Amino acid sequence: MIAAVKAARAPGFSFKEVKEPEIGDSEVLIRSKVASICGTDLSIYLWNEWAQGRIKKIPLTIGHEFAGEVVEAGKNVDNIEIGDIVSAETHIFCNECYSCRNNRRHLCENMEILGVDRDGCFTEYLSLPAQNAWKNDRSVPNDLLSVQEPLGNAVDTVLAGGGVEGKDVAIFGCGPIGLMMIAVARACGAGKIFASDSSEYRLKIARAVGADRTINFMEEDEREAIGKVDVVCEASGSDSALQKALSILYPGGRLSLLGLFHAPVNVNLTDDVIFKGIEVHGITGRHVYETWYKVAALLPRLNLKPIITHKLRLDDLEKGFELMKNRECGKVVLEV
Repeated sequence: MIAAVKAARAPGFSFKEVKEPEIGDSEVLIRSKVASICGTDLSIYLWNEWAQGRIKKIPLTIGHEFAGEVVEAGKNVDNIEIGDIVSAETHIFCNECYSCRNNRRHLCENMEILGVDRDGCFTEYLSLPAQNAWKNDRSVPNDLLSVQEPLGNAVDTVLAGGGVEGKDVAIFGCGPIGLMMIAVARACGAGKIFASDSSEYRLKIARAVGADRTINFMEEDEREAIGKVDVVCEASGSDSALQKALSILYPGGRLSLLGLFHAPVNVNLTDDVIFKGIEVHGITGRHVYETWYKVAALLPRLNLKPIITHKLRLDDLEKGFELMKNRECGKVVLEV
């Protein structure tokens, strides 16, 4: 079968012929139908500093966000049937470590990640532990099913520490997950929703999915444009954005951090966090499987169509990466 492969420790990828995977007794074989491109995939494609330090398996079939059909199941699998349409909880957990035994499987100490530590979904068939397969509602279009994994990040970021009903929310960074945060906050009853980014293309999408006010931070300062809010969701990984986020929070407000910072940040913890009584949440992965149930319940109520801006075929993957690199897209989905 043909797969999109990271074949060398250098920028780029290759389409290569690889063997169809074999499955273990507790795994399923999945025929990938629709996949979507993640910022992690772009990092591996660009071979940036993060990818150079993180990727150990070369060659590696990339990709981890998808919806596909189960075509084979191991003899120990009793919760998934052939023909089921599934997506993946991509953080493959051991169920044995301290974190797993304390219901924190998303923080497993022996974590493997699909498309990062083991071969992923930008190909025809992939293997997956059955415990990581999420059975989907067949009535939901496959392109929406393929974005549930990043949508789970957005749901956890917005809802960390409680709901947002009637609360004013600011979202820093309008990449695909930031845009999903806007849709989630709107569906969950937020008051005013503010969104900040430098891309007018993405700010237009932000308004389409529910932002009341968008701010291009190259043209105006968020502190003046927003005033004060109850909740900030930080999805940009910017030091200056973090400082602004803390400054606009009401005392006792909540900060959810999803964006990845590439260097230590300068924060006045005494004045901006401790004395203000700020509640800070670090978001990684999704709670297994609590978040997936929330995502499934929210999907019919979310306005996600404006976020999926491009639908390509897998052999157009390079075009998808170029769109992402130039920030000329929302979410890019691929027909496999």
